[in-house]
Amino acid sequence: MFLSRRISLCLAALACLSVAPALTAQAPAPLGNRPERLEWFRDQGLGLFIHWSVDSQLGVIISHSLAGASDEYVDRFYRDLPQTFNPTHLDPEGLARLARVAGFRYMMFTTKHHNGFCMWDTKTVSFNSMQTPYKKDITAELFAAFRSQGVSPGAYFSPDDFLWLHQNGKQIQRLVPEVQPSRNPGLMKLDKDQVTELMSHYGPVAAVFFDGEAKELRDLVWKMQPDAVVTRGAIETPEQNIPGAPLPGAWETNMTLGTAWGYQPTDERYKSVRDLLRILIQTRSRGGNLLLNIGLKPDGSLPIEQEEGLRTLGAWMFINSDAIYGTRPWVVTNEGKVWFTRSKDKRSLYAIVDDDDAAPAWKRGTWREFTLKTVRATSTTTVGLLGQNDQLVEYRPELKPQGSFHQEADGLHVRVMRAQRLRDSDSWPYPSVIKLTNVEEAFAPPTVHTLPPLTMNNGSITLRGSWQDAADAPGTEFGFDYRLITGEDKLSRLHGWQHLPLQPAAHSGEFSAVFHPEPGEQYEYRAVLKHPLLMLFGEEIQLPKR
Repeated sequence: MFLSRRISLCLAALACLSVAPALTAQAPAPLGNRPERLEWFRDQGLGLFIHWSVDSQLGVIISHSLAGASDEYVDRFYRDLPQTFNPTHLDPEGLARLARVAGFRYMMFTTKHHNGFCMWDTKTVSFNSMQTPYKKDITAELFAAFRSQGVSPGAYFSPDDFLWLHQNGKQIQRLVPEVQPSRNPGLMKLDKDQVTELMSHYGPVAAVFFDGEAKELRDLVWKMQPDAVVTRGAIETPEQNIPGAPLPGAWETNMTLGTAWGYQPTDERYKSVRDLLRILIQTRSRGGNLLLNIGLKPDGSLPIEQEEGLRTLGAWMFINSDAIYGTRPWVVTNEGKVWFTRSKDKRSLYAIVDDDDAAPAWKRGTWREFTLKTVRATSTTTVGLLGQNDQLVEYRPELKPQGSFHQEADGLHVRVMRAQRLRDSDSWPYPSVIKLTNVEEAFAPPTVHTLPPLTMNNGSITLRGSWQDAADAPGTEFGFDYRLITGEDKLSRLHGWQHLPLQPAAHSGEFSAVFHPEPGEQYEYRAVLKHPLLMLFGEEIQLPKR
């Protein structure tokens, strides 16, 4: 008896010891974008956004025509459009090859836009691509094709669902509390079930873009696919605009090739290739990714205007992608028309020459000189143009295109020749990229902040801002930009900046200006510093509505 009791006590002690590690185990890591995956995301630089849904057949704005629509319109939308959706010209492999050639590193596809149409074989609703004459899982087709070309697939998903609102007797609208998933358990369950399908059946999903209330859904993504980067819903994702200054960490601006997200057969105005490149260059110089959007036609094909733009973008990327992939901001974004990116290891600096549209193209076989005020050479510095070997100019043996540089008190003087032939003519109308190795920073830029505004009794608003620097800067001016945002989505910006007059600001400090808003309109503003070397911008702050 005594012996058996001792044995029992020993076994109990051993059992306690065996469970002790479980009692002291570390808590699971908090959910969120993994730092190493955010670094991967920042390295990609360029992503392809694909907006496409069942209403591409109408050529109207994607989904939003349902907001404020009559009951007849809504009923016909959901009843009739699936019956005629048959994209027989969709070529996932061809589209993926084009994306690879054009230099895109990842893709974001509208698996479900606000209208609720699901572009995959969902078991949650019948309003999906399988229940159309096409009868195929479009998400599976596209993800497989892009993955095979080395372009990482990602999913755009709308937590807002106009079909669910319609079926549950609610007004079709966005950004008001009564239609949010957090206020509608049935909608939240639908969203979670659909996100679970997407995270379960389509392999690794590199990135997810939640265009709406994201908190519970992004946690679900991180639980199911911890390596997925949640963009909108977790990081800054400005829409149709580029922030005036670098944002901390990873961020992504999303832009259309034209003016519309989805395909519109008429009244569309496409950006020029120079404009697209300017957007890409300025985004990367500020440390962000560009998510550039295309819209497929109802038959699944890509409009020729969009294909042509992507192919020319691809030619530029083929030559100059070193200045885009794996780069971070330089000490300043630009010196006039010269924009900068720097390799992540800080060994290479890229000076991207983006001339004004009216300037003549840089002809092959001609020299240009630049003075870079923020750059200092070292004993191991080299200089050259990306894409060329700087050894010869075809059919011009008398020319020796080797670049050179020398340091002066006013900056690094660089002399380079464009030698590579890229057109049948000698002209290349797009930015050229100067690569400098082993250089140092020669300038510490001032800091600029936008300060909270002051509302005055007469309805006007005092805009406020400041700049700080250790040294005075004669010739510096300070001012404010403002733009209209009435009726805009939270992140979309369609109107350009307007400018208040600049004021002398040779000494650092606080500055202000009076602004008279139009009654009933909504605006935002930012501080502007026009330094002799560069333009700097403060944060964007929304003004109170008058």
